[in-house]
Amino acid sequence: MYWIRSKKLKERLALGFGATLVLFTLLLVIDLQMDLGVSRGEFIPSHARIRFANDEDKGGIYNEFHRKYLAKSNASGSKEYLTTNAHTRSRTDTSGSGYPSKQITTTPPHDRFKDLTAMVVAPKNRRNPEYYERIVIKEDHEDFVNPTLAEMLDLRISNNASNLEKFQLSITKNELYSKSDTLVDAVIEDMVKLPIKHVVQKEGGTQIKLIIEYPNDIHALFKPMRFPREQQTLPNHFYFTDYERHTAEIAAFHLDRLMGFRRAMPVTGRLLNITTEIERVCDDNLLKTFFISPARNKCFHGKCSYYCDTSHAICGNPDTLEGSFAAFLPTQQDTQRKVWRHPWRRSYHKRRKAQWETDPDYCAMVRDIPPYDEDRRLLDLMDMSVFDFLIGNMDRHHYETFKIFGNDTFPIHLDHGRGFGRPFHDELSILAPLLQCCLIRSSTLETLLLLHNGPKTLSERMRESLSVDPIAPVLWEPHLTALDRRVGIILQAVRDCLKKASEEEFDGSQNQLGHNDNFS
Repeated sequence: MYWIRSKKLKERLALGFGATLVLFTLLLVIDLQMDLGVSRGEFIPSHARIRFANDEDKGGIYNEFHRKYLAKSNASGSKEYLTTNAHTRSRTDTSGSGYPSKQITTTPPHDRFKDLTAMVVAPKNRRNPEYYERIVIKEDHEDFVNPTLAEMLDLRISNNASNLEKFQLSITKNELYSKSDTLVDAVIEDMVKLPIKHVVQKEGGTQIKLIIEYPNDIHALFKPMRFPREQQTLPNHFYFTDYERHTAEIAAFHLDRLMGFRRAMPVTGRLLNITTEIERVCDDNLLKTFFISPARNKCFHGKCSYYCDTSHAICGNPDTLEGSFAAFLPTQQDTQRKVWRHPWRRSYHKRRKAQWETDPDYCAMVRDIPPYDEDRRLLDLMDMSVFDFLIGNMDRHHYETFKIFGNDTFPIHLDHGRGFGRPFHDELSILAPLLQCCLIRSSTLETLLLLHNGPKTLSERMRESLSVDPIAPVLWEPHLTALDRRVGIILQAVRDCLKKASEEEFDGSQNQLGHNDNFS
């Protein structure tokens, strides 16, 4: 103390300031190292600071941003957090004890999209129905000529023809089969019960597929089971290197039929004995890839671009294997199919983006290119984007149509093995055609509303439809839950498109009014 008193006033102030600066620096270092923050006189970890969304003076805007954007994905990019938490709100009652004593969970009310329903039922009753008619297109099917393949080829279906041949020749210009067609179930029953005559690996493709030959020249495409239904797409797998799932092919066929598209060939599951039904009747090239695993299971791997080696072999248990069987499309020379490059095709590159991912006016360009500038094709692509979004399929690089029907015909829904891989993630980029063009078929919107509002939801209808398959249950339950969630997302996208079109029309009328006022 004597030493301090002996100093002059300026020196005392300088020493005090220096000591304060040292203490402040020390406190700052401690705060950075221990991640501490001060609030209401207490030390609280900075990562635990809370803003209350229902209290405007306590950071409501912050929480609104967090809810809309940050909560959509966790560190791995998955929407599992969104799925498990976005539809419920929890509140913990501490009762002043500092410990949770009661958790209350509430579910937000079900949005029935009454505005969209009213537009579908009576669009003309709207004050300004023009913008609705630009987005939701209603086609008049009464004037459509709908010939079958048999009629186009001038063929008569023989009574001795197989169920598959009858089915193929009954394919029409507008759909693969009608709503009341009984041949679908007959074709499925044949693929399940008929004995297998010969097996050969299908050429091309990234993963192994087998061509199954039955008696009477009936063929099916077999995709084997690789892993349990609960296994999801690996987080580091790109969409173009993901495993194909036999269950996805089966479920996609059922969904296509429930949606009323009827553009996917019949697919069913079946249990096989690898030894008697594949190994003993396969060709020599496939036979060379068979072996017995260390677990004493019969395995094979075939030859393909991905996952066709000993470490990625198809194995039975010990020789029982399940898989999907898809009926063949017509293979006659007169029923050739035309392959089209999908306008919203992905780049299939680890870093490069496709044009539609960077060009905001991409849809306007597509609309000017045949066959998307007229007839039904652009609406069919909107249906396809809805279908692919529901199953989570990002692998839609091409599509096919029947040449004999010309350009004014439907695209065939093929190759869905990479669907149903991420039940907790909703890949909105799959909806790019609908989101960028703001266009949807009236019948598709009506079906989505019916599946959303009931009396039975899409998941319930899918569960019932898949229950009759020989390898049921086909899908892991979270995939069924995801279907209902994605229906709501599509409907919200349509609502946003209508709102955007309405606002643009209003802005346009305002600008025109302002111009006229200035002119006068």
